[in-house]
Amino acid sequence: MMKEGQVRIPSGCAIAAVISREGNKMSGESIIKSMIPMHERSNGLGGGFAGYGIYPEYKDFYALHLFFDSRATRKDCEAFLKEYFEIVRSEIIPTRKMPAITDEPIIWRYFVAPLKSMLVNMQLDEKEFVARAVMKINTHMDGAYVFSSGKNMGTFKAVGFPEDVGVFYKLDEYEGYSWTAHGRYPTNTPGWWGGAHPFTLLDYSVVHNGEISSYDANRRFIEMFGYKCTLKTDTEVITYALDYLVRVQGLTLTEAANVIAAPFWSTIDRTQDAEKQKQLRFLRTVFPSLLITGPFSIILGFTGGIMALNDRLKLRSMVVGEKDDKVLIASEEAAIRAMEPDAVNVWAPAGGEPVIVRVKGGDL
Repeated sequence: MMKEGQVRIPSGCAIAAVISREGNKMSGESIIKSMIPMHERSNGLGGGFAGYGIYPEYKDFYALHLFFDSRATRKDCEAFLKEYFEIVRSEIIPTRKMPAITDEPIIWRYFVAPLKSMLVNMQLDEKEFVARAVMKINTHMDGAYVFSSGKNMGTFKAVGFPEDVGVFYKLDEYEGYSWTAHGRYPTNTPGWWGGAHPFTLLDYSVVHNGEISSYDANRRFIEMFGYKCTLKTDTEVITYALDYLVRVQGLTLTEAANVIAAPFWSTIDRTQDAEKQKQLRFLRTVFPSLLITGPFSIILGFTGGIMALNDRLKLRSMVVGEKDDKVLIASEEAAIRAMEPDAVNVWAPAGGEPVIVRVKGGDL
């Protein structure tokens, strides 16, 4: 008899999200509940969450969440941070000890601001400065990993089932206007703390269900622009690709979606709108190496919104629902019902069709 965890389930992994269009705060309890009916999509080798609007008292500072393998590593990393940043608060991230979560590293957070003298010397804007610092730590500092680096947001992840990870990090004590979640069933990559989802850079966070067959081509392209894939899983490259397309190249989210889940050339040829056809041809021609092939459904979190996207063939499930000012997204309708039993307008987006939800009121 085949036991649980001994069979490969390529359609495994669970994703979910909830966002308030009005910017109303919700505790992390609801998003934890969404993971319970999708328990079998995970195998205990990774779970995680991202919350937006959770650090209002430090909203002007970058919240760096780090894993350390030892106190010595933390000391060395802090010395590096002090060279580049003003550290306004430094503390261990509160957790609950529980049997389901073991072998935890040292889990720390820093609220920081780039030193203005360093920005002038390096002639960089704040975001590029922080992104480079994250890459430097993750690439060159053994035993230290920055797993969250945005403003007024934070990622919380571990080896374990997601519903346990949420309890471990006390997410019921946080409040945010948007939450995303992931339950992992790793197939071709290891299960370890840094490899759990979400993957983040600055305020972008990505949860992913699927498998990227174009990973090597995507990675080689993105690493030409200073990004380094060090976390031993294919999803990491999606985060960096979206950061490159939106932050660096200035594309809209819809345009970025039309790069990573680009329509087939035959579909573009049949597009009746001449201007749209011209744009789609341009994006496919300029960014061919960032087309992501293979089955995937992803949810991108960012300051003030979320974007959900399937691969162009819709090889992974994803549904969307609504309740009052909330939009809910998940791999299965059961997860939406766990958050909001009376959700309405439940529907499944088409392959390659981005679902973009923004919070009213602008900056948060």
